[in-house]
Amino acid sequence: MPQKKQQRASFDELLNSATHSAVHLEMRDIYGVAGEAEEFEQWKRTGEVDLDPESEGWSRWTALVRQAVARGVVMRRARIVSEPVSQYIKYEHATTAVNVTVGEQVRWLPRRRTSDIALPGNDFWLFDDRLVRFNHFTGDGDGAGFEYVEDKAVIKLCADAFAAVWERGVPHEEFKV
Repeated sequence: MPQKKQQRASFDELLNSATHSAVHLEMRDIYGVAGEAEEFEQWKRTGEVDLDPESEGWSRWTALVRQAVARGVVMRRARIVSEPVSQYIKYEHATTAVNVTVGEQVRWLPRRRTSDIALPGNDFWLFDDRLVRFNHFTGDGDGAGFEYVEDKAVIKLCADAFAAVWERGVPHEEFKV
């Protein structure tokens, strides 16, 4: 059984303490993030999204990313998606230009190309190959808390999974939804 870290550091604290890397693996086809529900509904009605990195909806995140990247932290995000992609993934793809603009590197990988990759059961952030923060979700995609793990075997599983997905992934600019 992996050793769970009892720390309750905020995401901001974790990213601010990173010195060289922060990688994020997303594996769901829909997220029910309350903070973006209104914008998602607007996108479904109009096809329009907020692409202003300085807007109220983005400014907290973009400031964090810019600070991390300025310190030399490489931020990479990989998304495993089913095809055809869900409406939510189309929306997410439309907003990803902001992530890229502020310094994140993003790749997409069709789920059918992951069958031979050992993947953890949950989305995660891996900071400096030292700490995994698993993101737990309900069946509807609502956040259901976090789990912090420092176990070397779990860190290796996550690092290896991310590396395999990243290697096969399609850069954001080339991935079509």
